[in-house]
Amino acid sequence: MSRLAVEYNAVNLGQGFPDFDGPDWIKEEVYRAMKDGKNQYAPMNGILSLRRTIASYQHEQHNIEWNPETEITVTAGATEALFSAILAFINPGDEVIMFEPFYDSHQANVLLAGGVPHYVTLHKPEFSFDISDLETLVTKRTKLLLLNNPNNPTGKVFTREELETLAEFAIRYNLLVLSDEVYEFLTFDGAHHIPIASLTDMHERTITISSTGKTFGMTGWKIGYAIAAAPLTEAIQKVHQFVTFAVNTPCQHAMAAALGSLPSYLPEFRQAYARKRSIMFNGLKSTPFAPHIPSGSYFMMADIPEACGEDDIACATRLVKESGVAVIPPSVFYSVSNEGQTMLRFCFAKKEETLGEGLRRLSRSFLAV
Repeated sequence: MSRLAVEYNAVNLGQGFPDFDGPDWIKEEVYRAMKDGKNQYAPMNGILSLRRTIASYQHEQHNIEWNPETEITVTAGATEALFSAILAFINPGDEVIMFEPFYDSHQANVLLAGGVPHYVTLHKPEFSFDISDLETLVTKRTKLLLLNNPNNPTGKVFTREELETLAEFAIRYNLLVLSDEVYEFLTFDGAHHIPIASLTDMHERTITISSTGKTFGMTGWKIGYAIAAAPLTEAIQKVHQFVTFAVNTPCQHAMAAALGSLPSYLPEFRQAYARKRSIMFNGLKSTPFAPHIPSGSYFMMADIPEACGEDDIACATRLVKESGVAVIPPSVFYSVSNEGQTMLRFCFAKKEETLGEGLRRLSRSFLAV
């Protein structure tokens, strides 16, 4: 869709990254690190100051204790953290239970490792699930439950009750839990992100993945991390060592400073994205699409009007070619349900003028005629 957006000079409301830069003060930190000679290989598990800062915010924000020496690994974005963690624990034939719609690399990594994914659908409009759906999928080969909270692409934030249900399920069947939490700081309307690792008896069986790119608008720097108990971290690092070995050194120093400034940074960050979400939600309501307001992330799903008579791929293709707006057809994030064919995914991590122009084109699209 991004290629088509360029070809047709379309407004890109599809691909999930900001069309604006993160804060200048973080750039100054990376310049300073470069000038101070911090340009050679970092330690394999990441610079100590960043690992300490990650451990500190996990304690302050989520009340979880992690040892920065043995339980944190800095990776080339959350993407590499996911890959290294899945390759570390999934052997050919191992089964993984995951929710759909899923972030695409979750499925890809399981398949690359030779694992067998099984899917539980988050059903619209609330994108809820039934624990009985998970129960029916458990076999002797089931090894891992894969969670994405807040969820991409739905924007769902799992409640404490839902997480406690999943934690009990994981403990009962002795499953590892891989929790992708890259949007942990981007929640709305009083929704509160709860790391599943913070729940009773989950600390030792949970691998938490997060990233600085989503929080600070520097996705191209690729500074992510995996957090897990020491035995799990040791296994992850055996893969990480031969995937990237070390991650961009000056950017690690800059992100150590950035994460240390979360208390002053987060209020404005959340307000800015809440404003963008409102622009997108209210704007879509004036188009033929019916939006589902997300509780987290910077994505919004919207129903395609029945009068369209097309599935998500056909509709998205016509929108970019005929109306000049690129969006994502979410059926690619499903393997069991057909619900994805009835919706489109919009990204509101864009400048307000970008959102405004995209919404204007949508209101004049072929669907509105």
